[in-house]
Amino acid sequence: MEETNLSNNETPTKRLYIETVGCQMNVLDSEMVVASLRRQGYSLTRDLEAADTILFNTCSVRENAEEKVYGSLTRLKRLKERFPEKVIGVMGCMAQKDQKIVFDRAPYVDLVVGPGQLHRIPELISKVESGAGQQMAVSLSRKGGTVDEIKRSHESFDPLRDPTMRPTPFQAYLRIQIGCDKFCTYCIVPMTRGPEQGRPPEQIVEEAKILADQGCKEITLLGQTVNSYRYKDDAGTVNMSELLRRLHPIRGLERIKFVTNYPKDMTRELLETVRDLPKVCPYLHVPAQSGSDEMLKRMKRGYTIADYMEMMQRIREILPQASVSSDFIVGFCGETDEDFAKTVDLVKECRFKNSFIFQYSVRPGTKAADLLPDDVPADVKQWRNNELLRVQNEISAEDNCRFLGSRVQVLVEGPSKVSVKRGETGPLRQMTGRTPCDRIVVWDGNERQAGQLLDILIHDVSATTLFGSVETRDIPSDVFLPTLTLQS
Repeated sequence: MEETNLSNNETPTKRLYIETVGCQMNVLDSEMVVASLRRQGYSLTRDLEAADTILFNTCSVRENAEEKVYGSLTRLKRLKERFPEKVIGVMGCMAQKDQKIVFDRAPYVDLVVGPGQLHRIPELISKVESGAGQQMAVSLSRKGGTVDEIKRSHESFDPLRDPTMRPTPFQAYLRIQIGCDKFCTYCIVPMTRGPEQGRPPEQIVEEAKILADQGCKEITLLGQTVNSYRYKDDAGTVNMSELLRRLHPIRGLERIKFVTNYPKDMTRELLETVRDLPKVCPYLHVPAQSGSDEMLKRMKRGYTIADYMEMMQRIREILPQASVSSDFIVGFCGETDEDFAKTVDLVKECRFKNSFIFQYSVRPGTKAADLLPDDVPADVKQWRNNELLRVQNEISAEDNCRFLGSRVQVLVEGPSKVSVKRGETGPLRQMTGRTPCDRIVVWDGNERQAGQLLDILIHDVSATTLFGSVETRDIPSDVFLPTLTLQS
C-alpha cells in the first residue's frame, strides 16, 4: 500500500491505514472503502502512529486469519491509550460473524462493520469522532427478516473505485455477484455475505467501461460461485454466458477472467462461450474440495466425483487448451486414509494447473461445527496437506515442461517479487506477467513494459513459474524441438 493522497486537489486532513486479509472480494471491498473515504480528504499511510483511522478488512474462512486480526488489535491497545482520538475499525466477514464479540475481545475498537454495510463507514467514523461511542453496522442474519429485507441488508454495490488500491494499474476486480446459497457444511460465507444475488448486467457493463477508460486491460469478474450468475427482471434472464457476450466488445479491455466456479454450473453453453470469445481467458478455477464421495456428501457440496469428472471431460472436449485449478480441504470431519487416497487419485487424474490446499478448520456457526466432530488429528492434517501439495507440485512441474521452447503471451504486471525483494531499482530488472491460462512468467526486462501484452519465449520452468525472454524477432521453427505455439 503506497502513501497516496486520495483527495481531489485538496490538502488531506486525515490519514488512513488499512490492512486487508482474505479473498479477492476483500481486496475489492477495501478499494471501495478507500474510494469513499477519499471524498473526506483522507490520504493513505503505512504508519500506524500517523493514522487517524485504522481499518482491518477481515476474513472468516479460516481460524488463522481471524486470530491474526485479533493479534493485531491486541498490539494496538497501547497505541489507543496514547492516542484515544484514533478511530479503530474492524470490517468484513469476521465483523459480520463475531459482531459484539469484537468489542468484548478488544473494547478499544470503535467500529464493527459487516461486508454489506461498508458504504456506511464514513458516516460511522463521523459518529465516533463526534462522541457517539462504539458503532456497529451489520447485515441481517439468514432468518432476520423477509428474503428481500435480508438481501437488501447485504447489498453493498458502491460504484466508487480507487485505482491506487488495485493489484496493478492494468488489472481490476469487478463484482458481479454477492452471497451464496450453497450452504456447504464447512463454510461461513452464506452467513457473512448473505443470499446469492447477481448485480444488474447494465451496472456491470457500465462499471467495466469505466475501468477500461481508466486503463484497465484485464478485469476479473468476482462471485462466490461466479458461474452461477443469474439476473432476472421484466426484460428476461441474463446468465453468465450472456454477461460475457455483453462485456466482450468493450473497447480497451484485452482480457476477461472469472472466479470462483461451481462444478455443477460449468455448462456446455458457458464453455462454448469462453471458447468463442477471444478476450475471455481459458482459465477455470473449479474447487473440488475432496476426491471422496463420502466427504463431498458430508461437506454438502451437491455433486459426486462422477459429476466432477463429467465436467472435466466437457472442458477437455470444448477447451482443450484450458487450464483448470482447484481447492482442496484435507482433514475434514471423518476423513479416512482411504478418503484422502481418493483425493490424491483425483489430483493425478485431473492434473490441475495448481491446487490451493487447506487443512480443515472448524468455523463456529456452520453445520459442520454443530453436527460433525473435528476428529482428524492435527499432525495427520499436516501430513496430508504436505503430501497433496507434493503430488500437485510434481504434476505442475511436469506439465509446465510442455511450454519449453514455446511462445506465450503475457500481460506485464510489473517487477517480479524477486526483484522487489532484492531491492532492485532502475528500469532494467526482472519483470513478471501472466498468460491467459494464468501461468506466472518472469524474464529480464524493462519497467516500461508494464501494462503491455508481450510474447515471451520460454526456456526454463518450475512447478510455479515459467522463465523466458522477450521475443523480439522471428525464430526458425527448427531452433527448438518441438516448437509449440500456445495461446495459453
